[in-house]
This record gives sequence, structure tokens and C-alpha cells, in this order.
Amino acid sequence: MSESPLALVTGASRGIGAATARALQPHYRLLLGGRDAEALEKQAADLPGATAWPVELTDFAALREAVAGIERLDVLVHSAGVAQLGTVEETDAESWRRHFEVNVVAVAELTRLLLPALRAAHGHVVVINSGSGMNAKASWGAYAASKFAARAFADTLRLEEEPNGVRVTSVFPGRTATGMQEAVTAAEGLEYHPEQYLRPESVAAAVLGAVTATPDAHPTEVVVRPRRR
Repeated sequence: MSESPLALVTGASRGIGAATARALQPHYRLLLGGRDAEALEKQAADLPGATAWPVELTDFAALREAVAGIERLDVLVHSAGVAQLGTVEETDAESWRRHFEVNVVAVAELTRLLLPALRAAHGHVVVINSGSGMNAKASWGAYAASKFAARAFADTLRLEEEPNGVRVTSVFPGRTATGMQEAVTAAEGLEYHPEQYLRPESVAAAVLGAVTATPDAHPTEVVVRPRRR
């Protein structure tokens, strides 16, 4: 009997990444990517067929070692990311660099390293973007710029790799009830009411829908917003 397909999810220890791993688990073996090895091991213990895959995504030498041996990869979900509130005046070069290194460069490098495995499986790359990747807002310059860049990366990858059988989807969720969102809301000086936001499971369902689309379909962009109440 052949092995079930393999999916790698970054940022899998919490939030959207963890919810995506849970949504994919009935259909895929899982590699749970992230920095917190203990949290990943705990997640893996609750998900049959899952293995913790701890690695610092911006340590590119470590990343090359971590992908060694992955010969076929059916799904790659980029969920890891950073977001920091700040006007252009308040945001220094290091913050700009960090946003782009995590949200763009690490995404591009991990994808590049795994392209042979994705091509071998006719796999699917999903980039979890943001509403800020479609519309820039005041005080979100570095984050929005990195997410616009991530969108351009996904668009370019799609043009280059669709002839090789690889599908690429950008998912643009609205504000989602995660620990990151709670911290952002506090930085904005607002009260955090999780019921006002999307649930991580709702974003995960959009990812699952994209990667299980029929072979004739190529979901290129999925936009998910909270319902008005």
C-alpha cells in the first residue's frame, strides 16, 4: 500500500498554522514546522501521522539540512509570519528587514529548496497572506509591504511552475482570532473580542478547499472575511 500524501505546514504550533494542520490531518501525513520544538511535539502527539519539524526558517543553512530527504511533497503551506504595528516614522530598518526576511525571503527560500519535491508530486503551495496584502493601511507599512511582496512571489511562482504541474494559492484572511491578533489589538489600544474575528479553523477550511480542488481547477486566490454581525 502506498503512503498517504505529505504536507508541510510552517507556523504549525499555534493559530492558523495549527488549525490548518488539524484540517489537513485526515488526508495527509504532516510535517509540523516552527521554532518551538516542545509545542510542535505536543501538536504532533495529538495528530496521527504528524511529525514535529522544528527549524528556524531564517537560518538558511539549517533550512537546507531540514529539507534533505524530502523527495515528494504534496502540499506546502506557508503560515509562519511576523507583524508589528508602526508608522513609517516609527519603523526602523531592522523592523523592515525582519518583516521581509520572515514573510518573504524565508517563504521564497523554503519553496525553492522544495521545488524538486513539489514537482515530483505535482504538489500545491499555499501562501497564507493577509488583507494587508491587498490593501495597505496606515501604521502597517512594513507588514503590508512584505505581504504585497509575498503576493507577487506567489503570482510569479504560479506562472513559472504551473507548467510543471504545481498549483499555487494565496489565501487572504481578514482579521483572525489568534494570539498575534490579540497582541496587535492591544498595540492599537483596543479591546480584544475574538468573536468579532474569523476563527483560525475558518481559514484552515479555505486552505483545505484549495488543496483538495479537482485536478482541472487551479484556485489562485482565496479571500476570507469575517461575516458582518
